[in-house]
Amino acid sequence: MINPNDITGLVLAGGRGSRMGGVDKGLQTFNGMPLALHTLTRLQMGGGVGQIMINANRNLAAYESFGASVWPDSLADYAGPLAGFMTGLERCETPFLVTVPCDTPLLPLDLVPRLAQALEAEDADIAMAAAPEVDQNGQLQIRNQPVFCLLRVELLESLIQFTQDGGRKIDAWTALHKTVVVPFNLPDDDPQAFCNANTLAELRQLENT
Repeated sequence: MINPNDITGLVLAGGRGSRMGGVDKGLQTFNGMPLALHTLTRLQMGGGVGQIMINANRNLAAYESFGASVWPDSLADYAGPLAGFMTGLERCETPFLVTVPCDTPLLPLDLVPRLAQALEAEDADIAMAAAPEVDQNGQLQIRNQPVFCLLRVELLESLIQFTQDGGRKIDAWTALHKTVVVPFNLPDDDPQAFCNANTLAELRQLENT
């Protein structure tokens, strides 16, 4: 198994929060605690990472108060999650980086160990989570969760080239590399684990589940 000390966690909190009215999403409270701090705490509780960083572009001092190093995007103009991936890979001092968004406060405690086990078993470059979601027809489908990825740090050069060529979509970049998809659909898995809050109303609704 990959040693947890060889994995750095990265909480992605660098978005505009446009669907939340432009507020800093990671600092909105969920059950009395900032969303990003929930995410960071669950990563620590899961025991799968040695250290944790936060990618944020605003209110850096507030994020630093969570006890993690905080780094803004190296790409300009809120270039999306891949900009956070790049910042994390540039700053990562371990062989592996795991990325999680700040707005999923119920993420699985065993997220990182399961991604690490699959990446090693398949000798893959990337392990990506997938989870059940109800589609437009009311059918339950397993859908990839591309912001939940375990990455080898050697992928930095590829990501730099991809973004320099104008690429911004995570799936388009991960498709260039050997990627193993890890479904979180076992009987004991929480069906709400990957639910994210894009609006303040969704955040309040998530609190009440």
